[in-house]
Amino acid sequence: MNDKSINDGSALGTMDIHEILKHLPHRYPFLLVDKVLSVNPGVSLTALKNVTINEPYFPGHFPVRPVMPGVLILEAMAQATGLLASQSTHTTPENGFLYYFVGIDEARFKKPVEPGDQLIIEVQVIRAVRNIWRFDATAMVDGELVCSAKIMCAAKELEA
Repeated sequence: MNDKSINDGSALGTMDIHEILKHLPHRYPFLLVDKVLSVNPGVSLTALKNVTINEPYFPGHFPVRPVMPGVLILEAMAQATGLLASQSTHTTPENGFLYYFVGIDEARFKKPVEPGDQLIIEVQVIRAVRNIWRFDATAMVDGELVCSAKIMCAAKELEA
């Protein structure tokens, strides 16, 4: 894969859960993106995570007041970056490519995320060089920022 294989961002679309499953290797209980609201390949992606009381981490985090762990908010954001990179390069686990979460900078948490919240994740490409991608990422609930970070992912060709 090289830089010339990156989509130019001319097509805007959405992804349902079936399409997401084609592009991410994650499965329950670790698939943290429910729907892609918009994707502009090579440019940006907006995703949705419905946070319910049935999440497997809530009984322990925290029993008195359930709060989505910050590391899982970051993981949801990282999964969104993997989706954008995969969509932009037309690569999937099925055709031999995975995108790994390889770096994070400037992570900040502003508000707790609780059961019943809809987490809206927005990721924008800062740059893509060879197989390394860098993104600006935010997570919002009801229009308010709950988390922001710079996230990196890298493509890795799977061995046969």
